[in-house]
Amino acid sequence: MAESDNEHQKQSPLIEHLEWGRVEVEGFPPGKDFRLFPGGAEEWDWKKTNTRHVPGVQLKDVEYLIEKEAEYIVLSKGMKNQLQIAEETEDFLKEKGMMLDVNYFIETTPEAQKRYNELAKNKKRVGALIHSTC
Repeated sequence: MAESDNEHQKQSPLIEHLEWGRVEVEGFPPGKDFRLFPGGAEEWDWKKTNTRHVPGVQLKDVEYLIEKEAEYIVLSKGMKNQLQIAEETEDFLKEKGMMLDVNYFIETTPEAQKRYNELAKNKKRVGALIHSTC
């Protein structure tokens, strides 16, 4: 029984609701932006990694998801596709042997939510960076 409890703890939590400026994640208080990973979630504080819309999602944020044992990565570009992905971030994923639209995904936030939840429901070890505005 302890083994299945451990498996449950490592499941990626579902995004229960998404709207402009608000993300609700299963088992966590709502927030604006989230980092989601196997076994947990937390608000995504852009200041910690100096993330801005341009150049975009920083390598350190994706490295964090990998450290949290994510095997699939979903990166949201915002509700209006304004958040870019830094070139070094995508290069890192490719160097890890990951392939776009196979085990890492870059999509607008509504599509990213659907993709992330689908992978999580299928018990995949998925991590995501979800931005709920722009």
